[in-house]
Amino acid sequence: MAGSVGMTLAGQLGVRPRELIALVGGGGKSTLMFRLGAELAAGGRRVVLTTTTKMGRNQIDAVPNVCESIDCTLAVQPHPGPIMLVTGGDSHKVTGPLPEELDTLACHPLIDFVVVEADGAHGRPLKAPAAHEPVVPSTATMVVIAMGIDAVGGRLMDVAHRVERAVAFTGFAGDRVLTAEDCAIVLSHPDGALREVPAGARVVVALTKVTGESAGAAERVCRALAGHPAIDDVIVIRGR
Repeated sequence: MAGSVGMTLAGQLGVRPRELIALVGGGGKSTLMFRLGAELAAGGRRVVLTTTTKMGRNQIDAVPNVCESIDCTLAVQPHPGPIMLVTGGDSHKVTGPLPEELDTLACHPLIDFVVVEADGAHGRPLKAPAAHEPVVPSTATMVVIAMGIDAVGGRLMDVAHRVERAVAFTGFAGDRVLTAEDCAIVLSHPDGALREVPAGARVVVALTKVTGESAGAAERVCRALAGHPAIDDVIVIRGR
């Protein structure tokens, strides 16, 4: 568990050829998805980005390639960059295909990578998922659990999505000010995001929005998760 800093995001994650990558957890998932998609699409590779939950429609405004069906993702001649697959929604939110449809898409010879936002956190940096979350495709090869480092030092009730679940995981009061070790408990709880990791998938915790001021907190989270049998790596994502 390196607590890796620097290099490309794909390099930090250790992305391998033809991955189906599911992003779950708290703050920073959409940013990670678009950044990873841009990196992986370099060199003409066909990369599909999508969601198994909901995303804000304004989040996809800047994506040059948007498809509304799986057939479109296979037929379109993409501009440089990834393809965003949106299959439903309204003027405010968009939705994507079912997880089993992504399992099939990821196996198609024309598709090099699928990256899916498989969880929602309502902008909170820490997520304690409900029983029906996250929505991870069964053939995902990597699950990335995101947490905004600003969860450390915040009150549980203010920084966690599904506060009642976080309280159940930890036994903490809602007004508890979270330490790095407290956050690690939520991230690694067996009834949390780890519950939905497919057999054989690699698990990486991504600590987002890390600055010089919060680097110490990130290091403490890394130490708290070191040696966890279900977590392969923890990486540090710099920037606000």
